[in-house]
Amino acid sequence: MAKRLYVGNLPYSADETTLRDLFSQYGNVESAQVATDRETGRSRGFGFVDMATDAEAQAAIQGLSGYSLDGRPLTVQEARPREAAGVRGGFGRGGYR
Repeated sequence: MAKRLYVGNLPYSADETTLRDLFSQYGNVESAQVATDRETGRSRGFGFVDMATDAEAQAAIQGLSGYSLDGRPLTVQEARPREAAGVRGGFGRGGYR
């Protein structure tokens, strides 16, 4: 089963190809994504990589945590699952009238 990794402190010049090339040294990269700003399209400085197996993901974490990419030390760790968007309650606009 694929393991999703969070990659933080990316240089703004990094793109999906950069991530794929870097992480492929540690195993099969199923996907690589760099988070971008919706309005400007500029990198937000972090991304996600899906490795094919847990063992490959752990090898990438060990090998790339603190690795200097264009002078920036990378943060590599298992990605946390996204929290589901809950129902927003409370007072404010759009309430009962």
